[in-house]
Amino acid sequence: MTTSTTAAAQTSATTPTQYLEAAGTTFAYRELGPRSGVPLVMLHHFTATIDDWDPRVLDGIAAERHVIYVDLRGVGGTKGRVPMKVDVMAQDAIAFIGALGLTEVDLLGFSLGGFIAQVVASSEPNLVRRLMLTGTGPAGFKGVGQFNRRLLTDSAQGAAKMTDPKPFLFFTRSKNGRAAAADYMVRISERSEDRVKRTSIRGAANQLIAISRWGAQPPMDLAAITQPTLVANGEDDRMLATRGSFELAHRIPNAQLVIYPDAGHGGVFQHHDRFVPEVLDFLR
Repeated sequence: MTTSTTAAAQTSATTPTQYLEAAGTTFAYRELGPRSGVPLVMLHHFTATIDDWDPRVLDGIAAERHVIYVDLRGVGGTKGRVPMKVDVMAQDAIAFIGALGLTEVDLLGFSLGGFIAQVVASSEPNLVRRLMLTGTGPAGFKGVGQFNRRLLTDSAQGAAKMTDPKPFLFFTRSKNGRAAAADYMVRISERSEDRVKRTSIRGAANQLIAISRWGAQPPMDLAAITQPTLVANGEDDRMLATRGSFELAHRIPNAQLVIYPDAGHGGVFQHHDRFVPEVLDFLR
């Protein structure tokens, strides 16, 4: 069996964590899928690590595509201190991609990762072939980077129950939403070995500062993002208001929008059975 075939046969539960030196730090990342074509680089959400990606999304996309997902500086298995600006996080992402020897990638950013992906795509247009922005919003847009009452209440509820707040933050309160949340939490626990450490309180605090600054800064010129772009979100995003996704799709010239019903911030996880085929079609 060839190395390429062996790599393609790995799943998100078994693929090893790898490490790469770039920009003065050591990045932790994992790879899945066939090592051919334009790779898809995935950037995750606030406080997340490479262990928090939904296995159904990872393995589904990796059935056809080379997938690379990474912890940026100070997060999970990656060394260093979390930057307090999205632009600096984007510079780290660019440095990591360059250290892999890649000159062209597709890029998917979820939530905070979507902020970073917007900066990468606009500042390095020749690096990014196609762009996917999920559960995210534009800089300087009302409600982006602002901590509303619903968000604070959901976070407090998770803290009070000493449980992961994602079921409260990512999913709706409907019967379907609660069931989807429970299923998602089971799925992200499927990997039992070689997991990375959780994001520290200090790292999360630095991310919050970066998110607040993103929401408060002047709007980006999203017309500078000329790549074909897929924008996706749930219809009731409690973390980054869904109207921000509409704004992205309106202001990015070559964008298409997908909104999932009875879904929130984690709509692409709840509706992974729809999202994965849509991603694969978009990347083709």
